[in-house]
Amino acid sequence: MVVMSSGSGGTRPGVGRPKKTALIVAQQIVEDISRRGNTVGDRLPPEHLMLEEYGVGRGTLRESLRYLELQGVIMLKPGPGGGPIVQQPDGGTLAATLSLLLQFENAPFSTIMEARAALEPSIARLATTRIDDAGLERLAENLRVAREQIGDQAVFSAQSERFHELIAWGSGNALFGYLFDALTGLIAGASMGITYPRRQRELTCDIHDEIYAAIADRDADAASRLMSVHIHEHTTYLEKRFHAALAQPIRWELDG
Repeated sequence: MVVMSSGSGGTRPGVGRPKKTALIVAQQIVEDISRRGNTVGDRLPPEHLMLEEYGVGRGTLRESLRYLELQGVIMLKPGPGGGPIVQQPDGGTLAATLSLLLQFENAPFSTIMEARAALEPSIARLATTRIDDAGLERLAENLRVAREQIGDQAVFSAQSERFHELIAWGSGNALFGYLFDALTGLIAGASMGITYPRRQRELTCDIHDEIYAAIADRDADAASRLMSVHIHEHTTYLEKRFHAALAQPIRWELDG
């Protein structure tokens, strides 16, 4: 059965169809990882025990494990003593999925800046009430490294994006954290040719300092306002100097 989408009036293929057995087993494996309290590096039970536990054939189980490997949940280690080993999924998988979806929409890179302008002021506001001392220390260290490495374009750019990721995680909302990991991955994975002259880097450091101070002072209004100004000024710079790059369609990028 195909269910009509209430939003666009189109169809959503696959809704209402029974899930493949391999996907159901994959979900059960993840539930069991959580139930057992497995952590990164733990080995899952050997194949013959998993076949008995989940009551499926070898082909179905291996399809489930390959799917989980693609999602970053496990690593399949070959050879004796190998097998499925628990991993920590990260924003890379989400970035790949988002880039694939956005490519099919022919969405430009300006889409990312629009999303950031809408979200980041609210995220900064949340961070003022939820970030802990360790999070503030990570932000302060980020600012220090960015200032020290301001002459290195690549290092500075990485630290600048990291500042925004740290605030997203400091908001106490894991969805924002993973989303900004993914957005950073989308930008980093593209050859957009965007550069920042020394003066632009200095201005970025200055407003990052101000945003940090507002968050550390637990001043929600100031943090939100400064973040809004920062994203607006950054977008204006990109539109003036790198309009063609912002207009580029997002393309699916895969690591490796």
